[in-house]
Amino acid sequence: MGDAGPFTTDDLVGLPVPVRRYLAAAIAPGTPLITAARLRMRGHIKVGRWLPFRAREVLAPHRGFVWAGRVAGLIAGSDRYDEGAGGMEWKLGGVITLARAEGPDLSRSAAERAGAEAVWVPTALLPRFGVTWSAQDDAQITARYDTDGHPIELRLGIDADGHVRSFVFDRWGDPDRTGTWGRHPCGGDVTGYACFDGVTVPAAGRLGWFFGTDRWRDGEFFRYRITELRILDRRGRK
Repeated sequence: MGDAGPFTTDDLVGLPVPVRRYLAAAIAPGTPLITAARLRMRGHIKVGRWLPFRAREVLAPHRGFVWAGRVAGLIAGSDRYDEGAGGMEWKLGGVITLARAEGPDLSRSAAERAGAEAVWVPTALLPRFGVTWSAQDDAQITARYDTDGHPIELRLGIDADGHVRSFVFDRWGDPDRTGTWGRHPCGGDVTGYACFDGVTVPAAGRLGWFFGTDRWRDGEFFRYRITELRILDRRGRK
């Protein structure tokens, strides 16, 4: 999916009012409708305990992502979903492997993560890219689409201005590390917004497993702030 022209009000025709409010707040008129972006972020990640991280990411929500980071200045590695396969590899000091995984369960989970991160590339959530929208009420909207054949149902909580307050989706995973994979709510709260390259996105927040349940406090594992976001052309360049 590449450049499909600029965003206009024609892209909102026929959508429920709360959905139109969200998309109009997230995408400035004239923004190129490109479905990929390059991001930089920083924050804290829970790896037994909370540790600082910095990361960069190339994200195409309908196709995949590569998230490469450094944690506590000593641990470096990446998570990814690309060409139908997901994987992760993290090393201490570039030598000692701390985590390495791949396989069908991880691939499914990684694909669904890529899809849900469309909140950071809202142009990818327009109907012209295969997204079907519904509104449960004035503050709850749902987008349905797929990432490389994996179905995504992304549920957004929005405020009166159309900004995202929270988002959640059912993600394939094994958050309790029992060896049994299944679907669990994954998402979080938004604590800040920023505008980059014509899109206004949830630029700060808290994410984790079991969002919206009484296990959310234990499931939270990621606190982030996006410091840079640039949309990419069809050749993967700014």
